[in-house]
Amino acid sequence: MRQRRILPGFGLSMGITLCYVAVIVALPIGALVFKAASLGPEDYWRIVTSARALASYRVTVLSAAAATAFNLVFGLALAWALVRYQFPGRRLIDAMVDLPFALPTAVAGIALTTVFASNGWFGSFLASMNIKVVYTPLGIMVAMAFTSLPFIVRTVQPVLEDLDPALEEAAQSLGSSDLNIFRRVILPLLTPALLAGTSLAFARSLGEFGAIIFIAGNQPMETEITALLAFIRLEEYDYPAAAAIASVMLFAAFVMLAVTNYLQARALRYTAR
Repeated sequence: MRQRRILPGFGLSMGITLCYVAVIVALPIGALVFKAASLGPEDYWRIVTSARALASYRVTVLSAAAATAFNLVFGLALAWALVRYQFPGRRLIDAMVDLPFALPTAVAGIALTTVFASNGWFGSFLASMNIKVVYTPLGIMVAMAFTSLPFIVRTVQPVLEDLDPALEEAAQSLGSSDLNIFRRVILPLLTPALLAGTSLAFARSLGEFGAIIFIAGNQPMETEITALLAFIRLEEYDYPAAAAIASVMLFAAFVMLAVTNYLQARALRYTAR
């Protein structure tokens, strides 16, 4: 007897999926590659390796790496606290983790600029220690960390909730310390989720625009990110140059996803053993 399916059959589901991928994903990427390909090899190389473009890559990648490293530690600690402890305001903090998803990035940028300005709540305190956030690379890192934090927390949190307490109890009964239990029992099980959350957070940081342009100052060679440089080329109606710069970030995103998937596959095989 043929099993009845509640959802539409394979043909309809695959057709809808392919249509969505073609229109929403493949078509824009294809248009980007086609526009960048309209440049000759020499012109393309000249645009993507100009001093201003190279400086924007450096600012974007280093800031994204720093923000992701911070979120990896802070996000894991936050997810751990939300899962393992009960405290007043826990539900409120858990709900606020998703705030960067709902908040328009431009609003986030304005709010961060106001808070970290030299006369802001946090900025005045940091200014007393000669630490400037607004209109510096540090401000870019703050904006990236704010917008990408939920990816790590929401990726790690369900894995922590599903961990079997018997594993930790068995390690404790064998005399292992808390540090060894975390390092040898818990961390290997969290590694695939941490890799997934880290890659998503890093990709989100690379592509962030709205929250950064308000707090960065957008100074060429110093605080100008690659997305802003591509946008400037669009405003100058230099569409091939904008596509060329964007294609570099597209290629970097594909490389990052490939490396992340490889590392995740290795981590899953290690965990299975």
